[in-house]
Amino acid sequence: MDINVEELLRQAVSAGASDLHIKVGSAPVARVDGELKRLDGFDDLTPVDTQAVAEALFTPVAAASFEEFGTADFAFGRQDVGRFRVTAFRQRGSVSVVLRRVVPGSRPFADLGLPRIVEKLARAESGLLLVTGPSGSGKTATMASILDWINGNRAVSILTVEDPIAVLHPDKRSVVVQREVGVDTATAAEAVRGALRHDTDVILISELGDPETARAAIVAAETGHLVISSMRTTDPADTVDRVVSMFPEPQQKVVRGQLAAQLLAIVSQRLLDNQDRGKALACEVLTSNERVKEWIIGGAESSILTDIIKESEFFGMQTLDQSLLKLVVDKAIDLPEAIPHARNVHEMRAKAMAAGIQI
Repeated sequence: MDINVEELLRQAVSAGASDLHIKVGSAPVARVDGELKRLDGFDDLTPVDTQAVAEALFTPVAAASFEEFGTADFAFGRQDVGRFRVTAFRQRGSVSVVLRRVVPGSRPFADLGLPRIVEKLARAESGLLLVTGPSGSGKTATMASILDWINGNRAVSILTVEDPIAVLHPDKRSVVVQREVGVDTATAAEAVRGALRHDTDVILISELGDPETARAAIVAAETGHLVISSMRTTDPADTVDRVVSMFPEPQQKVVRGQLAAQLLAIVSQRLLDNQDRGKALACEVLTSNERVKEWIIGGAESSILTDIIKESEFFGMQTLDQSLLKLVVDKAIDLPEAIPHARNVHEMRAKAMAAGIQI
């Protein structure tokens, strides 16, 4: 079957797809409004078909990565169809490809459902701001929104280090330089270290995925930069522990001290189905105060940090359960949608009942 890749992508975009799955034994499958649907006009794909699609999408660097490792993550863009984040991999001896559409531009904080404290964080001159959550929780959208706010409201020099570049940021009040790992720089850590010599004020790193990148990010924050990045962790306590565990044990005490001094905030996200068949954002927010710094240095139990967050609304903090309850009370999501994500289910039910929600 001769597949015109650009035409395939145009059809997916016209259908309102967020993702497109290409695999052997199935017609192309698009995710539209959260549901998977096979695109019309296509037969089941053969190994030759999926190989051809992958080869049509590959950049030279992606092709080399796929040849060596059997997987590749990269970006693909055309003016008439838009930009996509692409993952190609082998499964059962054949090639599969998943494309995620990158919607042009960034949405405002309120449209994403982010709490008001995020704007205050975006005004910060320095520190480490981490956006965390599982895959598909909207981390990229949140970071893009923060960066777009800075770009439109502050006259600063911004560097992004991404793998791959997810959202294009034209200059507004700021000057924005975007570097792609594997294309413009060998590693994220190398690009961050270089930024310290390039009159950079704000650094966005797509993910803190390895010790060298984490170390470079912490050093950049120590030297007066605002550093924004993401991690695939579940909550603030898990995030701190994951960063610390990246380093050898003899260094971990020092790293805890550095984190306590430089951590600006952690925003841990979940995307839930709302009543209008869209998505609602629930997030736990940790900001820095003296109790948080003491917890980071001491490495106490995660439950203690949860109590600190619960009691620190004045500092812009909120637990995941507090965020979920607000969504339920505001009728953005149903209680049954919130319950699987709640830490204290009994308390969630009791507070929902007290707010007049029928159980």
